[in-house]
Amino acid sequence: MKPGPRNLITDVPGLRVGNTEDHQIKTGTTVLLGEAPMTAAVHVMGGAPGTRETELLAPDKLVQQVEAICLSGGSAFGLDAAGGVMEALREMGRGFEVAGLRVPIVPGAIIFDLANGGDKAWKTSPYFALGKAAVAAAREDFAIGTAGAGTGATTKNWKGGLGSASLVLSNGITVGALVVVNPLGSVTVEGGPHFWAAPFEQAGEFGGKGVATRYGDEEPRPGKQQGEATTIAIIATDANLTKGQCQRLATAAHDGMARAIVPSHTPFDGDLVFAVSTGAKPLPDPIADPFTLGHAAATVLARAIARAVYEAAPAPGDRQPCYRSHHG
Repeated sequence: MKPGPRNLITDVPGLRVGNTEDHQIKTGTTVLLGEAPMTAAVHVMGGAPGTRETELLAPDKLVQQVEAICLSGGSAFGLDAAGGVMEALREMGRGFEVAGLRVPIVPGAIIFDLANGGDKAWKTSPYFALGKAAVAAAREDFAIGTAGAGTGATTKNWKGGLGSASLVLSNGITVGALVVVNPLGSVTVEGGPHFWAAPFEQAGEFGGKGVATRYGDEEPRPGKQQGEATTIAIIATDANLTKGQCQRLATAAHDGMARAIVPSHTPFDGDLVFAVSTGAKPLPDPIADPFTLGHAAATVLARAIARAVYEAAPAPGDRQPCYRSHHG
């Protein structure tokens, strides 16, 4: 398994990502947009999620496909961003047809970034406008680190951010990850230079520091207050999957979150993973390939999480240091 040419989720053909930010507020929104509707599912493992339209992603629900998925800062305020995405897609004539109208289906999830040093004294919530602008900004090449929904993200030790990575399997199927890293836990071993995800690193993509030689016996304690953390992710593939298979892919991807963030899936994090399929390629082996896809999803998500923190950039008013300011 090797990264695709961009090492981004957009190595899955037909996908684009749009980022918008407000650096004064220290927040932003990210949208994953398909050229055509995508089969989608979600799996939630954290104890404090903030979501929109996730119930309809269950395999037994009527709607089978979505137009986009929206990730945003802003805590519950940020759920408005998906409305802005819907408005932009409606203007494009996209959406689920009902009663002669088009209703874009846009599931979403949010992180808490209200205590990161940004100016939160807005008179009108900025998130609807951020969501709409994110659609207009959608492209195959996009920034990671301090960008989009990761603009105001934090971790236990370091500034968080937006991450992405990809893998191309030997059968030609591509798997990509997009993640906003804002956890209660740490992505590095005891706050040092070594990422927990180091065993899965490709070509020095997050510094090439290698694995820690000692893991110590640190007893983890919360680095934030209750309700201030979450990591939200999207796994995408061009393999032709059903909603049930997408849900299994999302479930397997959580292993990658646990490999890259310690601890993860806490009662105070809203950790969740969406999974989407463009359906472009049939599974060559319907028995063995889902097994491989699950492993790939976990691996690519672990790498994307480390890349988010590695690529974070300093900004005025930050309350946390950037990883590369200390470890190059």
